[in-house]
Amino acid sequence: MTKKRLTSYLLLLLSGSLSVFWGVSLQRTAPARALDFKLLYFAARCASQQCDPYQSTQIERFFQAQERDRSLDSTIRRVETHLTYPPTIFSVVAPFALLPWETARVLWLIVSAVCLLIAAYLMWHLGAKYAPDPVLLLICFLIANCQIIFLTENAAGLAVSLCIIAAWCMVENRFVAVGVLCLALSLIIKPHDAGFVWLFFLLAGASHRKRAIQTLLLAVVLSVPAIVWISHVSPHWAQEWNSNLAITAGRGDTSDPGPSSVTGHTPNMIISLQTIFSLIQDEPHFYNTATYLVFAPLFLLWAFKVVRDRFSQESSWMAFAAIVPLTMLVTYHRPYDAKLLLLAIPACAMLWAKGGKVARWAFALTSAGVFFTADIPLGMIVVFAERLHLEPIGLMGKALTILLDRPAPLVLLAMSIFYLTVYLRSVAYKPASEHARLENVEGQA
Repeated sequence: MTKKRLTSYLLLLLSGSLSVFWGVSLQRTAPARALDFKLLYFAARCASQQCDPYQSTQIERFFQAQERDRSLDSTIRRVETHLTYPPTIFSVVAPFALLPWETARVLWLIVSAVCLLIAAYLMWHLGAKYAPDPVLLLICFLIANCQIIFLTENAAGLAVSLCIIAAWCMVENRFVAVGVLCLALSLIIKPHDAGFVWLFFLLAGASHRKRAIQTLLLAVVLSVPAIVWISHVSPHWAQEWNSNLAITAGRGDTSDPGPSSVTGHTPNMIISLQTIFSLIQDEPHFYNTATYLVFAPLFLLWAFKVVRDRFSQESSWMAFAAIVPLTMLVTYHRPYDAKLLLLAIPACAMLWAKGGKVARWAFALTSAGVFFTADIPLGMIVVFAERLHLEPIGLMGKALTILLDRPAPLVLLAMSIFYLTVYLRSVAYKPASEHARLENVEGQA
């Protein structure tokens, strides 16, 4: 092992550890202590005692009863009562719910952190073949800014990491069975994070379509026990789930993409394109329709290219670089979901190795995408915007609010358009040394 490679390993480990320890240390004072895992944990326990986890009143009563248990962590004061996760996630959470609270959350943290580090290592190992220094810089910065994942213990940390591991396994054709399992688990945890990655393999054809079908079948098999279980304790879970989604997406609530959202001026803000269009007209019909109109042509071009393109490892990573930022824009996503941008870094490295203007644009836009969805920069942006006292009133006020208060959606859109353009042009994504070798071979012929 070379000294430079060992240094890279240590930097990756240090960057990931920074997020873990900083996020956990914030739990001492932050009201969002283990907020997301706490809800899933108690919802699973609630269901195990014939309590409906999708009924806010029932889960609230269940939690109050648990509070009187002396074995429960005394720092837990409350739990969110509107469960917005699909019942499939209980296939993953149920084993943790069998354990005492403190043991379960520590184990959840360890699994999430280890999976994130593995995902980061795989993307670094792949991208370092083309551009070791830029790749190391981008990945270290990205995984050093995952504090919210470990503060709230959000399921995105596990879902995103498993999705990245699965993509590497399937594209590189190594440990394929592991990849199928990881992608299936990612789909049942957060389908809106892994969905388009799975769709790529379905559209890519040949053996990759077979793997996508295997993944879907495995996800169904893993989900059936949870769905049967929840259907037994909550016969009307589908209606109740939709009701919870509607409540949390209501004006001023946590999942509202509009300017009055309670999380709209925090580092945990929503980064979908709806947050931009809501400043123009804060009506769901308007901002959802406008988002879909922007998304649809870009997605159709991408899907057409995937279907028509001949599969290769290089083109696969370029396809991921185009669709991953677009994934963040069309549906509800937050900065912790954007850690999926790790999948764009290999494509950035491949273009960097080509050199020229395209290389500079690739690095600039990928860096901007990583930067403006990172926890620490977003915290700085929030403080900066608050001091400016921005108000989305009038054309100038709305433009300044978009540019200074919520730049992430625009950066992600620019990043997606750039990589889609490169992908559609079918550039030969080979390092400069490989191009030179091919030219010499052709000259000798």
